[in-house]
Amino acid sequence: MQPVDARNDPAPSRWAYRLERLLLTPLFRLFLRVVLPFTVVAAATLVWLSDQDRRDRLLMVYNDLRTEIATRPEFMVSAMAIDGASKGIAEDIREIMPLDFPASSFDLDLDAIQRRVTELPAIAKASVRVKPGGLLQIVVTERDPVILWRTYDGLALVDRDGYVTGPARARGLHPELPLMAGAGAERHVSEAMRLYAAAGPLAPRLRGLVRVGHRRWDVVLDNDQRILLPEYGAVQAFERVIALNEVQDMLERNLLVVDMRLAARPTIRLAEAAVEEWWRISQISVGNGQ
Repeated sequence: MQPVDARNDPAPSRWAYRLERLLLTPLFRLFLRVVLPFTVVAAATLVWLSDQDRRDRLLMVYNDLRTEIATRPEFMVSAMAIDGASKGIAEDIREIMPLDFPASSFDLDLDAIQRRVTELPAIAKASVRVKPGGLLQIVVTERDPVILWRTYDGLALVDRDGYVTGPARARGLHPELPLMAGAGAERHVSEAMRLYAAAGPLAPRLRGLVRVGHRRWDVVLDNDQRILLPEYGAVQAFERVIALNEVQDMLERNLLVVDMRLAARPTIRLAEAAVEEWWRISQISVGNGQ
């Protein structure tokens, strides 16, 4: 039997066998197909960009291309329209938006414009978009004032959520709006509106509400009469006074204050003239008794 020549052995060598097995490994194949090419390209790019002159030329080409696209007529904005705003609010919006037209829509930060518009106290919400034809449209929803708030600085318009929408030049310009006063009153507008709604037959005599000590309300009527309401259950206490007045005409008498701060013991304070009259009558009664 003749010996086999190792050089003519068809079996692969040990290293060839290991290479073939390695090429069959999914992770190694992923490395060859994806990771290695990406690494080579990234390294070549970094080497190319390491030259400052090349980076400057690339940036110049990018800026020229961006400018050429941004200044095309279809991307230019030439006017601004404000919808849903009154004349005064529209003027305020234009004052805080110093935009120079025509301007490229690529240079307009719509989110920043929207945030700036909604920062106005009289604006509840706003939407901003660029319409076809080069028009920047701002659609706003104004806050609806429901009550007047008297402060040391004058009268202010306040909406139902307690936001001051702007100043009120005179009480007579807003006769349909109720009135409140006192520090912190704007944070309790909803309760103030419930008190006004509960006034019923006292509504024609109701002059306003005063927030006292950041805690409770005083109801101010004509003839300098006041109803002192408790910190909690103010509406119920006010309704109780109205019911007593309906039965006994309590508020038609010569009194100054109805104190409802203690629900179990409401008290009244008579006017000075009523006290003097009561004292005179009591003296007459005492004299007649003698």
